[in-house]
Amino acid sequence: MGELGDWEPVSRPGLVGWLAFYALFLLHAVTDGDSFLLIDNVNLVVHEAGHLLFGWLGSTASLYGGTLLQFLVPIALAVYFWAQRKTAAFAFMLFLVFENCLYTSVYIADARAQVLPLVTVGDPEYGGHDWFRILSRWGLLRYDTFIGGLVLGLGWLGMLAAPAWLFHRHRRQ
Repeated sequence: MGELGDWEPVSRPGLVGWLAFYALFLLHAVTDGDSFLLIDNVNLVVHEAGHLLFGWLGSTASLYGGTLLQFLVPIALAVYFWAQRKTAAFAFMLFLVFENCLYTSVYIADARAQVLPLVTVGDPEYGGHDWFRILSRWGLLRYDTFIGGLVLGLGWLGMLAAPAWLFHRHRRQ
């Protein structure tokens, strides 16, 4: 396997623009009252598509497929941009991976309470609360809020780390 090249430089105005975007997004996330951010509309569509895509492999794959695809899409794009050494694009995809943690943490923490409105695609018989079913299968249902809190914390750490990495890369160029 060949060596990867140097990271694509980010101009000072580009860095300022990206950091301003991240700051505004993080402010939006902190002040949002319902824990459903604007970008979560996209996450929801990708999540539901994952149920349909992985549904071809059976009911278990369909159950896990929503959350799986929701993370696979930004991870795959992050890997691509990492291989291409696209600094700003890699940081953005990394940021989106961890933003998905915020979105998912709310769903996990709702497993017992089941107060979130749910969207179901395909056969409604196979619908229901994914994380209730997942945590029940693993005998972890009583830890739903704890696990949700861990995923939330991971999301916030990653969302702070991505722009920090971008800033660090800029300083190294």
